Amino acid sequence: MRSLFVCTIPFALFCLLAPAAAPAQDQLKYGGQGYAFVGFGAVNTQESTLHFGGGGEVNLYKGLGFGIEAGYLAPTRYLGEGIGILSLDGQYTFNTGSPCKLKPFLTGGYTLAFRSGHANAINFGGGVHYWFSRHAGLRLEFRDHVSPDLWSTHAWQGRVGFDFR
Repeated sequence: MRSLFVCTIPFALFCLLAPAAAPAQDQLKYGGQGYAFVGFGAVNTQESTLHFGGGGEVNLYKGLGFGIEAGYLAPTRYLGEGIGILSLDGQYTFNTGSPCKLKPFLTGGYTLAFRSGHANAINFGGGVHYWFSRHAGLRLEFRDHVSPDLWSTHAWQGRVGFDFR
């Protein structure tokens, strides 16, 4: 399992950084973007949570893409008792070939939760990017993290973020 992460992290970084170094047509010039977010949610609608972090995404082919993000998820009453979250996701972004400022997206993939140990989970969600300019935008998103070991445990959140490219 450890060797999977040793190979995956450099590959993910390459996918995120390669579009910035490659020459491209104007339409494809912004195939990648970064973002920072804050999320408010709950675990099984009982314990309110705060989740903040950031990540990057790259469009690989006609709206299909890959993303990676890292963050910190904690109960709002005990912020020091949180966990680290690392997610590797596939995604689909609509309207990638149009000049439209509004870009809805769907995302889902693998999540690693860690503190003194670790837990595996899946995540899924969706949202919208609204681009104010070619380089800055607003990100609104809903995301749910679910552990396959505990299917009844959902860490869901609404997120507000800033996109940049």
